[in-house]
Amino acid sequence: MSAPLGIVAIIVTVLFGMSALAAVYRIVRGPSVLDRVIAGDVLVSTVICALGADMALNNHTDTLPVLLVLALFAVLGSLAVARFLPRQDSA
Repeated sequence: MSAPLGIVAIIVTVLFGMSALAAVYRIVRGPSVLDRVIAGDVLVSTVICALGADMALNNHTDTLPVLLVLALFAVLGSLAVARFLPRQDSA
């Protein structure tokens, strides 16, 4: 890995780490269930992006099945919560 690419990799790692920490904070402190669900989706999306960046930087596709399974779980989890979350009418 060249020097500029190494610097970019460090910056990307720090940004993904900060995003994951912010999502975990919102999962722990979120005032409602919906906030926690959205933060969980953000966390899964951050992990998917980090794995994709790893694949791009190291020029491999070994973690592609993991990406697909994580995306499937994210979609199914969001749909399940949306289906079973009690509705609150404003009126």
